[in-house]
Amino acid sequence: MKKLFLILYLLSLLHIVTAFHPATMIISDPTLSKIDKIHSLVASDVNDRGMKHLVVEVPPTETDGPNGAFALALCGVALGYKVIIATDECNKTVFERGLVALFHSCGHVLNGNDGCIELKAFPEESKMTSDQETELNELAKADLIIACERAGPSSDGKCYTMRGFDMNAHGLIAPLHRVVELARSNVGAKFIGIGDGGNELGMGKVIDAVHEHIPLGEKIGCVVEADYLVAASVSNWGAYALAGAAAVVRANDTDIQTSKLRDWISKCLLSEEADLHILIECMSAGCRDGIKQEMEEPYVDGMPAERSLECLRGIWDAVLN
Repeated sequence: MKKLFLILYLLSLLHIVTAFHPATMIISDPTLSKIDKIHSLVASDVNDRGMKHLVVEVPPTETDGPNGAFALALCGVALGYKVIIATDECNKTVFERGLVALFHSCGHVLNGNDGCIELKAFPEESKMTSDQETELNELAKADLIIACERAGPSSDGKCYTMRGFDMNAHGLIAPLHRVVELARSNVGAKFIGIGDGGNELGMGKVIDAVHEHIPLGEKIGCVVEADYLVAASVSNWGAYALAGAAAVVRANDTDIQTSKLRDWISKCLLSEEADLHILIECMSAGCRDGIKQEMEEPYVDGMPAERSLECLRGIWDAVLN
């Protein structure tokens, strides 16, 4: 069985303001950026008195990313690949919950296929053990690497949120970009990047456009180039589109009969019910909308989940008709 590795996932760092402001309050991006800077000035435990252990932060996982990763994982298994999802330690619980939901919703593809999807979580670079370094090197032996909503290093080597928050400084991001670099030097694996904000792995392919058109683009723009870049309004949507297109290409290559096309697509592409179930389960583990910081209602990139379901519905319609 071939291997397909998915590298994800952009950390949408929690904003401390949400701890004491009602969810309905609208705070501008410049204001949030200023609050982030203030937070970084006072929360560094300068005298090493142990203060950092008193600050409790919930997982910074956002709702745009996990569903796209699971959509690609499902498609990868249907296409005959073994899938490894790699993420950061702070996202592990969310992805564990989402993976259970994926198996529950898509048992017609996954059940009985032991080991078809594996989850690996890595710490920030300074906490990587020798065993984890070895494991990271092993990931670089992939046939294909896909990054979905995964922040990558900018020109200064740091990974930023769209608001310019330095994730490396807060120990929130694992050095998964090194997998891409190692794979290219060792085996020449192809790398597909999916993103929507300019700071994601793969956006180096259009870095000049990121610098020109994206707010804070010169600071946050990821310089790592993808071989193939999927730029989408929402990264999850880009993942759904890639899964749908891959399913159609395989159907064409193998002359799947029209009468059996729906069954084949259902093995490759999440249903609306599965997508919503995965989203809700991830939220129950602490995932939240990256724009509204909403944790009660299902939102993705500031929009109700129904908008994402509409996109998925449209992709289903396109592949079947």
